[in-house]
Amino acid sequence: MRPDPAAPHGAAFAEGRRLRAAAQRRRARHEARMEAHLARIEIHRARHMRRIARRRAHRRPPVAVAFVVLLVASAVAGGAALTIASVIAMMIAVAAITGPALIVAGTAVALTRRSRRRRAVAAGTAPLPARPAAPPRPEAVWAKARERFTALRAEYAAFECDPMQVLHRPALADVSVGSTGRFVDAFAEAQALETDSFPPGQHATNFVSAVDRAERAWRAAVEAADRIRLSGLSPAERATVERVIKLLTTARDSDSDPERLAAYARARNELGKLDRAGVIHLPRTAEAALDEAARGALPA
Repeated sequence: MRPDPAAPHGAAFAEGRRLRAAAQRRRARHEARMEAHLARIEIHRARHMRRIARRRAHRRPPVAVAFVVLLVASAVAGGAALTIASVIAMMIAVAAITGPALIVAGTAVALTRRSRRRRAVAAGTAPLPARPAAPPRPEAVWAKARERFTALRAEYAAFECDPMQVLHRPALADVSVGSTGRFVDAFAEAQALETDSFPPGQHATNFVSAVDRAERAWRAAVEAADRIRLSGLSPAERATVERVIKLLTTARDSDSDPERLAAYARARNELGKLDRAGVIHLPRTAEAALDEAARGALPA
């Protein structure tokens, strides 16, 4: 039996998921410890503020009582000057009583806000101060566009070298389809502007814009090909394409060399008829890949 080529990738993906899950658990434990630590600090601060408030409350009432007694005495005596002095004294007493309370309340609010801010920082959700973002360097923008174009070229090449993909998305290999023709033009423009090193002047900007257009055109062409599929073919042509797909699947999965060879030969013959009839436009790279697979199926 041939080894499964997808097994190493599956193991790598499983190991990646395990490492991500472990990292998430460590982060959750760290955040829980930070929350508990901040909660303990908040409890100690609240207790301290309550003790301060109680001490000041016990200290201030005798002064307030004295001012109240003075105010009552002035009212009984009826002296205007004494009454005015008593009112002023009462205002001072009220300020003396409520002032510490306001200070305590303001301090508690400030500490609560600071505690919330610290918790937000520990959780990684605190809003960062607004700073104007520095514009990216032209060299970095060009290098990123070149990476994107390399990935796009690899995806396009993988499609053109895979006969099965061409059979499932024939419109993506047919430049007479509008979306495919626009992509081919945009791809050719970006490829013509690509350079190995950062170009001077407007060349880099033109290349970045061309890559953007090529990516958008590729996505549109793929979506259109997925919608069209085999809908533009007659029932007999669709039956032929589906028969070729089954033959290629048999040739790929069979353990019998004679069976694989016969399946590849029949599939190649049917594809030749479809190509000559203009039903399926098989790229040369796909033809070469099919011929190479058929030669590899021959017994040694």
